[in-house]
Amino acid sequence: MIKTLTKHGNSYAMVIDKPILELIRATPDTPFEIISDGRSLVLTPVRDPKEEKKFEDAVAMIHKRFGNAMKKLAE
Repeated sequence: MIKTLTKHGNSYAMVIDKPILELIRATPDTPFEIISDGRSLVLTPVRDPKEEKKFEDAVAMIHKRFGNAMKKLAE
């Protein structure tokens, strides 16, 4: 996906499409850590450790309950 910057006051902004935000579980209130090597940027959502644990527990429960069915569907 190629995106361009948009003028926003005296700065520039980049719009992140809703499907991308949903994929990374980000909302307008999600803080991001920004890392740069001088040539590129990496944006990482900062997660509340309690919320992350809840998500991981839910994924583990789904895997435990439906893992075999998912494997069969993938075949």
